Amino acid sequence: MTELKVAAPGAGQGFAPARIIEVELTERLPSVPSGGPHHRVWVLARLHTEPIGVCEAALGDDGITPDQLAALLWPELREPIVERFGAAGLAVPPALTSDGLRADPDTWPFLLECSKVLANAPAISVVVCTRDRPDRLSSCLKRLERQQYEHFEVVVVDNAPTSDAVRTLVEDRAGDKLQFRYQREPRIGLSWARNTGIAAATSEIIAFLDDDDEPDEHWLTGIVSGFARNSRIGCVTGLILPARLDTLAEELFEKIGGHRLGRGFAEETFSRAGPQSPLFPLPPFGTGANMAFRREVLARIGGFDVALGAGTPAASGEDTLALTLTLLSGYEIAWEPSALMWHHHRQDVAGLSRQLHGYSIGLTAFYAALLRHRPGVLPALLKLLPAAVRYLKGTSTKPGDSPDLWEGLDRRQLQGMLTGPLAYIGSVRKQKRAAASTASRQG
Repeated sequence: MTELKVAAPGAGQGFAPARIIEVELTERLPSVPSGGPHHRVWVLARLHTEPIGVCEAALGDDGITPDQLAALLWPELREPIVERFGAAGLAVPPALTSDGLRADPDTWPFLLECSKVLANAPAISVVVCTRDRPDRLSSCLKRLERQQYEHFEVVVVDNAPTSDAVRTLVEDRAGDKLQFRYQREPRIGLSWARNTGIAAATSEIIAFLDDDDEPDEHWLTGIVSGFARNSRIGCVTGLILPARLDTLAEELFEKIGGHRLGRGFAEETFSRAGPQSPLFPLPPFGTGANMAFRREVLARIGGFDVALGAGTPAASGEDTLALTLTLLSGYEIAWEPSALMWHHHRQDVAGLSRQLHGYSIGLTAFYAALLRHRPGVLPALLKLLPAAVRYLKGTSTKPGDSPDLWEGLDRRQLQGMLTGPLAYIGSVRKQKRAAASTASRQG
């Protein structure tokens, strides 16, 4: 992963909001003005639309000129730039200037591969699950309307709604060129909603995102590019970057790894044979905020475990279980950075604490669920315990600022991991009652 951390004002001395921008390196670089609440700039660099790295730098009173921006980006982005120019058979540029890099788009490998993928683009069903957040959902749907991809539908699953606001929002888009469809799932729980979305989807590839996501316009092209690697790819996951870094909580989430948690801007492919054990999803193979499956895979693994995920006592983990079962079923997972998603993190520390607590419950609940679905993996899990301890120790070091805050977050995470298995057992019972109640009403 290429990630430049240039000293920013307030580092170790308090939080400073960051302006998030995107820069296309084959065009003239922009200036970054100062002013407003932002004292840093966080830059996503693209090379002929492909995301290749991020850079964070101070934003002084005079802003950043195009020449200064080029000087900031080049030292850390030189390696991926050199790699891609070499793959294109072009001379390596001596430096990045404010005028950008010169490379013919008609012969650029990444763009040629995208064109090849789009020429044979399969239909995709995009499933968006939501609950009582029409404002956030509206932003998500607007970004889906900008996709540079033709053959897709959007299924919005309204999970146990308390009003008709989401239905109205979706039905107001019924006459748009893009096909939006509304589905209601009365049982509370993200997995119930996702399984309802699978049943309603009409395509062989089913992609999932959350209502607090905003997909990049090339997101679906990236998803299909991942599947195009080989016929054994059963799932594609993609890069998730912060949509905003305006609050301390949003910054803290990124500092502990965000939704990337060790995955970067290099393509990776995972299988049952490696390079990482399917039983050890740390760092994760991907997250539910940005993933797509072949329908046959979802049928093979039985969809999403309804005792896991948001809205259940287990709080999360349904995506991790689905990804692990995909690998154990003999399929491969493609990590595809060009399948880019922007995510709105929790804006306050209390919300972040609840989120991390839920993730911790979900982590150990996932292992309880895995043993329920695949009891034969127990010996292999026991062998992985030393590696898990080493991993957790290696990620326990936090940035030096706000030690009391980090201590509190760590304590909440530990509490969550201890309660996960029992939470899952209770959730299994609860979801069985929910299923029986629904069946009796329908009967």
